[in-house]
Amino acid sequence: MRKRSLIPEELQARAAKVKLLIMDVDGVLTDGRIFIRDNGEEIKSFHTLDGHGLKMLHAAGVRTAVITGRDAPSVAVRVQQLGISYYFKGIYDKLAAYGELLAQAGVAEDECAYIGDDVVDLPVMLRCGLSAAVPEAHWLVRKHAGYITQSGAGCGAVRELCELIMQAQGTLAAALESYVK
Repeated sequence: MRKRSLIPEELQARAAKVKLLIMDVDGVLTDGRIFIRDNGEEIKSFHTLDGHGLKMLHAAGVRTAVITGRDAPSVAVRVQQLGISYYFKGIYDKLAAYGELLAQAGVAEDECAYIGDDVVDLPVMLRCGLSAAVPEAHWLVRKHAGYITQSGAGCGAVRELCELIMQAQGTLAAALESYVK
């Protein structure tokens, strides 16, 4: 994860407005691999850096949401552990879920950030205020992303985006300072 110092002005302006961070799961919060046991149970790997970044973002007053095409029990557990406010699972039409999410959360499109990795994420990415992608994302997703993380999928990419948002909103320094007092 790179240390943030200067954020381009347009990116900072977009990040400063964010009230809701929306995430895909596979290929964003995970590295995209799905392990399936003989009994059909899916096993996913989540990074603690991402988890703590989300907890810091929550403490800074930004809510979070997940919109995922799969319905894995392990994701539901992780969503609950992290205190993610909105969870849309088994979603085929992410744009329809996004519209429902906006209504539930009471936020405008320019107050949302979305991080994705595949073409199914583009309909939401093209409408939200701040779109982000992981470096491993499909080329078309990277082409339309307003920000591409340096950290990889399932390896701190979400943490990086959380810190970018917090820096733009002026809450990152105090959050980090609290750990060295």
